[in-house]
Amino acid sequence: MANVSRSAGPGSSGKSADVPFEEALKKLEAIVEAMESEDLSLDSLLAKYEEGTRLAKVCQEKLAAAELKIQQLEKNASGEMTLKPVDALDDPEG
Repeated sequence: MANVSRSAGPGSSGKSADVPFEEALKKLEAIVEAMESEDLSLDSLLAKYEEGTRLAKVCQEKLAAAELKIQQLEKNASGEMTLKPVDALDDPEG
């Protein structure tokens, strides 16, 4: 199973979260395209699936963080955008 660790890419263990969202998404799209169009061995398919799963998780985490930040934004009285404290998000009056 040497193919699995080799095709997962250098620095892929634990470093995936440092990948920018756009780069992770492009890599994920390339993996899906390769899996759909290429005649790959089972080991290669498994390695690509594992890498794709890691990249999908990175994308989901980054989207969730962006969504939280957007939810925290609010306009103050002068019309400027400011960050609302996270605990104010749970307050139905806030």
